[in-house]
Amino acid sequence: MAGKKTIGVLALQGAFIEHEAALQRCGVQTRQVRRPQELGEIDGLVIPGGESTTIGKLMQKFGLDTVIKKKAIEGMPIWGTCAGMILLAQEIDDGDQPRLGLMDIRVKRNAFGRQVDSFEADLDIEGIGPTRGVFIRAPYAERVWGNVQVMARYQDKIVMVQQGHLLGTAFHPELTNQGNIHRYFLEMV
Repeated sequence: MAGKKTIGVLALQGAFIEHEAALQRCGVQTRQVRRPQELGEIDGLVIPGGESTTIGKLMQKFGLDTVIKKKAIEGMPIWGTCAGMILLAQEIDDGDQPRLGLMDIRVKRNAFGRQVDSFEADLDIEGIGPTRGVFIRAPYAERVWGNVQVMARYQDKIVMVQQGHLLGTAFHPELTNQGNIHRYFLEMV
């Protein structure tokens, strides 16, 4: 049962409080993760939106990146939203920033424009259904390979992907009250 699981939310920078609240509305216990040892106390991890370069550098500084990669190899479900999706990508179009490199995707950062170009759009997500997407300096996946499943597109741009126990969304489900993608992630856990 999902209620018996604890979901960690990487709490270095970005929208971690909003993810925590969304997960708690789904009835699951959460834990903010800031240190490597805390990754051993959770059943799944959310990497929130924020500033991907900053989050990547902080993950390296605190040694979280190595432990997150190890947990991913062991099968821990990990979901990255916006900056989190960038950090999960093997390839980043316009940068050599720190990343986890766990998903077979190439992402383009700030692909829909700057902060002032933020928008909301209706998406039809495979296996989930209609969902409202909040896009803030959002990336998209330019290319996927391997066993990556494309779950949603916006204007022919790939905005949601899954690769086994890894999930990536270019948008911010935590900024809506729908909870359907959080529940989907909990089913993965």
